[in-house]
Amino acid sequence: MNKKISSLLQYAIFLGLGIFLVWWSIGKISPADWNEIKTALAETNYWLLVPVSLALLLSHYSRAIRWKILMEPMGYKPSNLNTYFAVLVGYLANLAVPRLGEVLKCTILARYEKVPADKLIGTIVAERAFDLICLVIVFFITIFSQIDVIGNFAGDMVNDLLTGGTGEINYTRILMILSILLIIGTGFWYALWKYSHIGFIKKIRVVVKGIWEGVTSVRYVKNKAGFFFHTFLIWFLYLASIRIGFYAMDPTSVYGWLPSFSVLSLGSVGMIVTQGGIGAYPILVQETMVLYGLGENIGKAFGWLLWLAQTFLILLSGGLSLLLLPAINAGKRKLRAGQDMLPISPSDNQNI
Repeated sequence: MNKKISSLLQYAIFLGLGIFLVWWSIGKISPADWNEIKTALAETNYWLLVPVSLALLLSHYSRAIRWKILMEPMGYKPSNLNTYFAVLVGYLANLAVPRLGEVLKCTILARYEKVPADKLIGTIVAERAFDLICLVIVFFITIFSQIDVIGNFAGDMVNDLLTGGTGEINYTRILMILSILLIIGTGFWYALWKYSHIGFIKKIRVVVKGIWEGVTSVRYVKNKAGFFFHTFLIWFLYLASIRIGFYAMDPTSVYGWLPSFSVLSLGSVGMIVTQGGIGAYPILVQETMVLYGLGENIGKAFGWLLWLAQTFLILLSGGLSLLLLPAINAGKRKLRAGQDMLPISPSDNQNI
């Protein structure tokens, strides 16, 4: 299949899924539920979205600094501002087309900092690999710190799976599930090595290999302490933005750090599942908050509030970055051009 057609199809699927989830979620809302949601949003303290936005902007800046640290072993040291703007434009592009932002932010640095875009591919892989590890860690913290809430929820799901909803353990069903998982796992690894010449399998191997190389590439980083510090800071600020966001609505103001972990975990999945998290993010946040006793309609309102705040921030900051990049760098180019045109002093002639 043509690569452009494949990308277009992937984009259509992700966007279509997001639109479907929005339609499905809104379609279930009754007039009475709409009134409750509107009341909750009307009583929201929107000023508290300012510190939420600042926390997210700071996390994006920290991401830019971490990206610079990954470039240092290659001898490249772009300015903090250009790197930050490139990251913000990348987020903006990802709202439109999956993974376009990764390509675009490399292209921007190549244009304004003369850093070869192809040299930055490895740094992107390393970033994504560590983000995946951080997300897994967040999931483990969420589950094991709240075994009474998340654990029971997961336990109920597993119980329904193993008993078929009868309440009694069905050993035949368990054996079938384990057998299927074993067959799938064995078949997956066998296919990776036996049929590596097939295009689809080859792509999977490239992804697996890329993740491993990304994780191990940190050994070449000079400032390892800085890299791990900013990795921690990025995810802490994500968590803090949710924690602060709870205060924006009276019904959610009673929730603390542990529910914030849950929202971060499942909300991140929503951002991955659909284009920019549209549809999926609010639904997963809503379902998460219901586990903590929050009303379904208030949970829906809170999920949409967080998603809209994040999306608007990316649209605004990414759009401003697109406008500021050429303006700021035009001034730098003029300064460099002026320095090149300075007359040579007599002392310089002697040195020559």
